Order: sequence, then C-alpha cells, then structure tokens
Amino acid sequence: MRLVADQLPTHLALTRAEPGCILFDVTQTADPLTWQVEELFEDEAAFTAHQDRVANSEWGRVTAMIERRYSVEGLSG
Repeated sequence: MRLVADQLPTHLALTRAEPGCILFDVTQTADPLTWQVEELFEDEAAFTAHQDRVANSEWGRVTAMIERRYSVEGLSG
C-alpha cells in the first residue's frame, strides 16, 4: 500500500499529461490493498502508447509484482 501511495502522484501526473488521455483516476477502495482505476483514452493508439510508457517507467518497475485485474472495453480485435 505504501509503495503505491508513494509512487501514485507521479504516475497520475505523467499519465494525465499523455496525449490522448481523457480521464485517469485511481482511488483506494474500502480494502486498503485494493485500488480502483478508471481510465479513458481518445483512441486505441493513445491507450497503447500509455501501456508502453507505463511498462518502461519507474511505476511499472516498482509495481510489477502487484496483481492487476483489468476490464478493457472499446478496443478492436
């Protein structure tokens, strides 16, 4: 939890500054170890660029061991 909280402000700022990012919010749920992520990008290219940037970022490295469960809507194929 502390790792996410420490890294989250920078991750939020960098993501929100990405071209094509319309919405990016991360909030802690009632379970302090679970975070809700809501993100919206203008198109598939912007979302893919975000995923690529995150995979190679400090956030990606320090949170790699954290389980993620995603539901992605609106992408082709």
